[in-house]
Amino acid sequence: MTTDTAAAPAPSASASASVRMTGRQLTVLVVLLASQFMMAADFSILNVTLPRVGVDLGFTAGNLQWITTMFALCAAGCTLVLGRVGDYLGRRRIFIAGTVLLTVASLIGGIATSPALLLAARALQGLATAAITPAAMALLTTAFTEPALRTKALGLNGVMMSSGFTVGSILGGVLTELLSWRWAFFINIPVAVAAVVVVPIVVRESRAESRDRIDLPGALLITSGLFSGIYGITRAAEDGPDALAIATLVAGAVLLAVFWVVEGRTEDALVPVRVLRLPDIALSNLGALFIFGGETAMIFFTGLYVQNVLDRSSLIAGLVLLGVGAGQILGGTIGPKVVAKVSPRVLLGTALAGQGLFMLPMAWMTDDSAWLLPVVVAQFANGVFSMLAMLSFMVIATSAVDSSMQGMATGMATQAQQVGVAVGIPLLSAVFAASIGDGGGAADELSGLHLALSVDAGLLVVAGVLLCAALGRRSSSAAL
Repeated sequence: MTTDTAAAPAPSASASASVRMTGRQLTVLVVLLASQFMMAADFSILNVTLPRVGVDLGFTAGNLQWITTMFALCAAGCTLVLGRVGDYLGRRRIFIAGTVLLTVASLIGGIATSPALLLAARALQGLATAAITPAAMALLTTAFTEPALRTKALGLNGVMMSSGFTVGSILGGVLTELLSWRWAFFINIPVAVAAVVVVPIVVRESRAESRDRIDLPGALLITSGLFSGIYGITRAAEDGPDALAIATLVAGAVLLAVFWVVEGRTEDALVPVRVLRLPDIALSNLGALFIFGGETAMIFFTGLYVQNVLDRSSLIAGLVLLGVGAGQILGGTIGPKVVAKVSPRVLLGTALAGQGLFMLPMAWMTDDSAWLLPVVVAQFANGVFSMLAMLSFMVIATSAVDSSMQGMATGMATQAQQVGVAVGIPLLSAVFAASIGDGGGAADELSGLHLALSVDAGLLVVAGVLLCAALGRRSSSAAL
């Protein structure tokens, strides 16, 4: 059941200031945000260490992106299903199960001695993330039902994720230089164990009031459809549109089409078609594909630029990425105040276009180390706009349905993020690889980075303008 949020006014700054969190809400917020901090830190730690991992385990330059893509593929394929399972069986229960799986996966990744074993660990980490993230977000949004408090909680969530990214960027460089890239995996284990112990004590269970049967046909169709489609896109981007790539792309399209038909005829559908048809849901999740696909690709290319073109250490690469993290912290801090004054529907497209505009200066960087400071400044501004886009996207996506469907809504939102990551890096890596051709020198890589970042920035600007036009029309008469 959906709620008519179109007529609800945006919370004013004065209203936001007058609402206070209870002690239990504050405790829940701290615990859940700590888990988000851990996930963000882990992502940035591993991103900084990727070149070293590739050398130690024998990944080729073309296959290195699979360390990120395998994680995103599994997270994207399973997030929606596990988010809905959390609605039925209990979000806290799914959160804890996912955290246990993350502990096991991190141990396997830390001791991996071959590309196959590392990719298996990344697949399990993706599955764990598919359980943890929508459950944590649903626990958060159901604990904060008042619009002003929910926006504030989502803003703080953005700040903590950005803080985790920032800390992880530095920590990844330090761990790689002083110890080993393996600590990018091991560092998760004590934090995950602590979460398993603490969460049952301080976080109440949350589930939908009506416990319908789980839509197994829908779950199988959406999961297999996304796996096939994303794998096909990734393979086509890496090796060209060969027979296997085309076959998996066609299979993915057919499975997703069948999913749409089946969901329209199923009483207890995994995702009711009426929800998929909501403009706020469809357009905000479309925006998320560009926000996260564009941002993670930029981060990936920054690591290549610093370590391969400038021949600097992973620690320097981590310090350069502080610009993004610091910008996102600022964006998350000011975000709730901005949302109180500007319709999230308008802000989403505007911020997405700004994210692309401040990525564009990187298309002119050279092999001179003097470019490091301008890159940091550009990424700081980019980070502010990307976080404003993320926050407005989450406000729109979670406000479009009632509390019984928050696992589904946050699952869809998280899935859109992971699909963006899974598709964005391979597609833009294909642009990068096509530009450098058979060349492998720093000058060739720099040329490839220029083209890939130009395409990335251009797509974000165009998507932002189109979303602003589409969503802005809906906000002319009402705001969230």
